[in-house]
Amino acid sequence: MNAVRRHHDMGGLDAGHIDRDEHDTAPWEKRVDALRVLLGQRNLLCVDELRRGIEELGADAYDRYSYYERWMASMTNLLLEKKIIGVSELGARMAEIEAGRRYELG
Repeated sequence: MNAVRRHHDMGGLDAGHIDRDEHDTAPWEKRVDALRVLLGQRNLLCVDELRRGIEELGADAYDRYSYYERWMASMTNLLLEKKIIGVSELGARMAEIEAGRRYELG
C-alpha cells in the first residue's frame, strides 16, 4: 500500500541546510508555548490535536508560518472547531489588540 505523502511530511527528503544553533525564544513564542500548556492542563486540547491542526494547515500556510505561528494557528482553529471561542469573539479581540498597537505606535 502506497500512502500519499502530505506536504508537511518531509522525512527522507532533502530539506537543505538546517541551522542547529540555539536561538533565544521571543516573548510571544514563550506566550504561545504557555498557552499550549494551559490548554492542555485544562483538557481543552492535546498534543495529538495540535499536530493534526498543524498538518491540516495546507501547504501555503505551512510553508509561510514559523514554528510557533503554526502552533498558534492550530490552537486557534481547534478552539473555534470545539466552539470554545467564536469567530466574532476572536475578531473583536484581534481588533482590540490591533487598535492598541496603533495607539502605542502613535
